[in-house]
Formats: sequence, structure tokens, C-alpha cells
Amino acid sequence: MKTLNSYLRDRFGCKVYKIALNGGFTCPKRDGKIDTRGCIFCSAGGSGEFASDPKDSVTKQIEDAKKRVEKKTRDGKYIAYFQAYTGTYAPIEKLRKLYEEAIRHPDVVAVSIATRPDCLGQDVLELLDELNKIKPIWVELGLQTIHEKTAEYIRRGYGLEIYDKAVKELKKRNIEVITHVILGLPGESKEEMLKTVTYVCDSGATGIKLQLLHILKGTDLAKEYEAGMVQVLTEDEYIDILKDYVKIIPENVVVHRLTGDGDKKILVAPMWSADKKHVLNRINREILTM
Repeated sequence: MKTLNSYLRDRFGCKVYKIALNGGFTCPKRDGKIDTRGCIFCSAGGSGEFASDPKDSVTKQIEDAKKRVEKKTRDGKYIAYFQAYTGTYAPIEKLRKLYEEAIRHPDVVAVSIATRPDCLGQDVLELLDELNKIKPIWVELGLQTIHEKTAEYIRRGYGLEIYDKAVKELKKRNIEVITHVILGLPGESKEEMLKTVTYVCDSGATGIKLQLLHILKGTDLAKEYEAGMVQVLTEDEYIDILKDYVKIIPENVVVHRLTGDGDKKILVAPMWSADKKHVLNRINREILTM
């Protein structure tokens, strides 16, 4: 299994940190184009709770983030990560301004953009292709599951064929694709989750993020959880799932994440995941040293 840390050191020759940026985007699942409720699990911050203030320029967000890690490194580099909401869902002029400002920063070695597969129009693809010739552009696609019943339940809003097309178009332009998968979605068996991971690894994605399902305050999923309609994975269950899944991830697919930590201020469940240090130590001990 190739981890993100080892991949980044091999590629860039130094310690590389990911900086969460907020480009002030919205989402077609929130502005009424597809829906107004968002995905069932998505927080009000659009999964960007750890990102900066969108009122600040990209440069200021990067500089502020650098200060937060300056005690850890003096010669590290950074990936500018447009994390909050849908990072390609805006007029092309706005996208160009944001992306180019990130790329121009001398300490940024790559730009990563979290988005939806159905928000990659031809103009966006052409812009990403252009910028990818300057510095690496990574596109992170929120797939979560390949199973139609679950996709409808979480209100994903697009079919699997849209994901397949997006990967094909991005790979055609030599743009790296990182696919997000949520483990522990309601109603999915261990075998169904495994099928999603296998599908992603075979899809052409160059990276995968495995994310534990978090239930966050203010979401429709939280209402269902509090009504006793939803179960969450225990720590042991999650670790056991990871042990099986990492075995089938090929070396050519970089593992960008094996868990995730929801914002403690809005985390409802599972509360064991709030102890990030403990969880990461257990993953290092029981999985990464396997």
C-alpha cells in the first residue's frame, strides 16, 4: 500500500502539507439547481470546517496556514486544497482567478480541488488542462458509494456513469483523480463497501480517500440517527474493515486517507473518532505495519 506521505516525499523530495482553502463556492445540491438540502451527511460548512475564511484572499489563506505549521517545518512545501463545497462550481473567470493565485504561490507544489463529477464542464476541463501544465492539478471526486440505492438515500444527485465519464476526461488530460469513499453508510454491508473500493481502484483513479461516516449536527442524517434509524461503526469494526480493504488497493493507487476527523464542535457520532491521536496510532500499529 502506498501512503500519501511516501508518495509526496518521492515526488517532491520534501515534507508536503495540505492547506485547506475556501474559495467561497456553493453546490448544486444547495442552490436549487439539483436540490436545496445538500447531501444527507453534509454539514452547513460543505465539508470545509477546517478551511479558512472565504473572505480572505487565497494568498492570505495560504500564509495563515503556513504559520500554523511553521513549528513543524521550515522548508516544507504545500498543496493548495480547495476543500469547501464544490470547487469547480462557479463561473470560469472566478475559477481561473482562484486557481492561478494558488498556483503562483512559490511554496505551492500542487493544487487539489474537491468537486462533484457532474460539475466538470468542457470549459472547466480545458482550464484544468491548461493549469496542469504549470503545476500538478489534482481533482478529488466525491463518489462515496457505487450502489444506487445508497446513492439515492444520501441524495448524491448523479449516476455512476457520470463518475466514470469524469474520470475518463480527467485522465485523458493527465490530471490526477482522487476518489472519496465513505465507509459505514447506512444499510451497506462490508461486502458492498468492498465492492465500492474495488471499483474505484479499477476505475482509473490515481488516489483514494477512505472516510469513516461521521454524523454531524444540523444534518438530516443526524435527525435519523437521533431517531434510532441509523447505526454507526464501532472502532473495532472500522479497523477490521480497513485491514481487509487495504489488501486489495494496488500500489498504483495512492491511499490519501484511512479515516477522517469530524469537527468536534458539531460531531454527534461516532464519538470514538474524536480521539484523532488514538485512532491514527492504532491505524499505524495495526494496519500500516502489517
